[in-house]
Amino acid sequence: MSDPAKQERDPSSPALAPAPALDVDALTAIDVHTHAEISKDGHGALSPELFGASAAYFKTEGHRQPTIEEMARYYRERRMAAVVFTVDAEHATGHPRIANEEIAESCAAHPDVLIPFASIDPHKGRAGVREARRLVREHGVRGFKFHPSIQAFAPDDTLAYPLYEAIEELGVPALFHTGQTGIGAGVPGGGGIRLKYSNPMLVDDVAVDFPHLRIILAHPSFPWQDEALAVATHKPYVHIDLSGWSPKYFPPQLVRYANSLLKDKVLFGSDYPVITPDRWLADFERLDIKPEVRPKILKENAARLLGLLKD
Repeated sequence: MSDPAKQERDPSSPALAPAPALDVDALTAIDVHTHAEISKDGHGALSPELFGASAAYFKTEGHRQPTIEEMARYYRERRMAAVVFTVDAEHATGHPRIANEEIAESCAAHPDVLIPFASIDPHKGRAGVREARRLVREHGVRGFKFHPSIQAFAPDDTLAYPLYEAIEELGVPALFHTGQTGIGAGVPGGGGIRLKYSNPMLVDDVAVDFPHLRIILAHPSFPWQDEALAVATHKPYVHIDLSGWSPKYFPPQLVRYANSLLKDKVLFGSDYPVITPDRWLADFERLDIKPEVRPKILKENAARLLGLLKD
């Protein structure tokens, strides 16, 4: 749990220096939610069964799993930057992860468009804490992704607290999947994946116990959208990304809050490659969002949160 002596630190000013090769002014948008689905040697981030369920859920059967180099070209053509991560769920699934070092090194080859996040299974305990510190300090990782349902842990379980403490001290964000997941959908028993772990209210305890940890609640949090809005409005360093859904399906209360109380805390995310930024942005263009709020959602909020702005 956080040391009260650290509560004077201003978490709106990340500990990391801005990434010098990323020209924020030249970008049209920052996509805070994309997936590295395949490694350089062809190893998938998830088992074929779980990948197949996700493809059926998103109706993307047969889509290619882009390499990180291909992702860099894709986003560079669109003058966008993208946060890239995988999910480490080795404890629950038995499936070996894509190495965080590989993702960080591949992103480092394209620093003008790619921002590396890491994923560490909370069940790895002290080894995971050591890895988190090393990834940030030696490999330039700028945040961490958690998927409680796939990783089979409740976010408020103290087993993850040493990892949260390290991430808070390192000054980088923690992104939590929230709401229903397409992973395991339609597989008997959901592939063993329990949706209850992705209730955003479980992250409220994390925001209380680590008050300077910058948190992103990923996705419109069906069926807990109101819970996510409550946590984000109540806790000053909790944000919401809009990935995983086409904007035309956003719940009306999410649009209302994005236009008002949460206008500085809502972030563009696509969930690429299952949803492309092209499709997401085309639907976002037709959404009833105030003109002055659009640039905040598309780029400005993420640039500030990720520490990409120059002094």
